[in-house]
Amino acid sequence: MPRRVPPRTKRGERTRAALIAGAREVFERDGYLDARIADISKAAGAASGSFYTYFDSKEEIFTAVVEEVQEEMLHPHVRARTGVTDPRDLIEAANREYLLAYKRNARLMAVFEEVTQINENFRSLRAERNRAFVARNGRMIRELQESGLASADLDPLITAQALSVMVSRMAYMVFAQNERIAFEKLVGTLTQLWVNALQLKSG
Repeated sequence: MPRRVPPRTKRGERTRAALIAGAREVFERDGYLDARIADISKAAGAASGSFYTYFDSKEEIFTAVVEEVQEEMLHPHVRARTGVTDPRDLIEAANREYLLAYKRNARLMAVFEEVTQINENFRSLRAERNRAFVARNGRMIRELQESGLASADLDPLITAQALSVMVSRMAYMVFAQNERIAFEKLVGTLTQLWVNALQLKSG
C-alpha cells in the first residue's frame, strides 16, 4: 500500500505515534470492522482532521499498528542477545520469546487473524510475515544440518514452514482462543516436537 512521507518534526512524530497507539486501543476493543476513525482520533487526543495528515484510511493505520509489533514478534538475534549456543536451548529460547510476545499482543493478533479473512492486502501482509519467520528458521535449520546436528534428509524450508505454523497456531489457540495449556508445558512440548522433528543432536 502507498504510504505518506513520515512526519519531519518532533511534534508530527508524536502525533503520528499517538494515533497508532490510539488505533491499537480501538482495534483491540472494537475489532477492525467496527473501529471508527473518529474514535481513533479521540483515543489519540488528536483533532479529527489530524488523522488524514498522517494516514489515508483505517486500512493504512491498521497496517502501521501491525508493523509496530512485527519486530517484537520476529524476536531476531536470539543467539547474539542471550549467548545461548546449545541447539535445543536456542530453540527453546526462540519459542519462549515468540510465545511471550504473542501473549502480550494476543488481542491484536486475533483481530489481525480476522481481518485476513476479508482483506487481500492483509492476507498478503500475513504471508510476508510468515515468509520472514520461515526464512529465519530455515537458515537456523540449515546451519544445524551443516554442523551435523540435525537430519540432513529434511528440506530446511519445508521443515521450517511446518514447525513455524505449528508454533503460531498453538499460540493463537492458547492466547487468542483461550485454550487452557500451562505456559511452561506449552514451551516444553513445542520445543520437544522441534527437537524430535529435526532429530537433533546435542551441540
